[in-house]
Amino acid sequence: MSGQGRADQAHVDASGLRVAVVAASWHEQVMDGLLAGATAYLAEVGAQVDVHRVPGSFEIPVVAARLAQTHDAVVALGVIVRGGTPHFEYVCNAVTDGLGRVALDSGKPVGFGILTTDTIEQALDRAGGPGASEDKGREAASAAVETWQTLDGL
Repeated sequence: MSGQGRADQAHVDASGLRVAVVAASWHEQVMDGLLAGATAYLAEVGAQVDVHRVPGSFEIPVVAARLAQTHDAVVALGVIVRGGTPHFEYVCNAVTDGLGRVALDSGKPVGFGILTTDTIEQALDRAGGPGASEDKGREAASAAVETWQTLDGL
């Protein structure tokens, strides 16, 4: 099952930290859960949050790159559900590679909250809504903030 081996989330004081959340619009119910989890965590730790919506997951890296210029960290949220064509692999690879490039090029942490699932039911189970077994939006926000804290201490 996904989520096994997950580390406990550390509580961090992120007062004054500017975090941009870039969230896709496809699969509204999944995205609402991911976005709620991410923004709730960021509010708990005191971060300033700017949310930006984009059409789909493919568009996330370019917007994340721009926002990394003006924010301390970025949280990327999206969902890509496997279909019957190779489109799934192309989009997953492009988004993953793009977000990795954003992090390395900018030197800013990028929380990776892109769900890549076989079914919409799997996505809902990871989106943090009612009855979900995981909250990947919260986890992505936590990863970005904790990485910022590590970088800040180097």
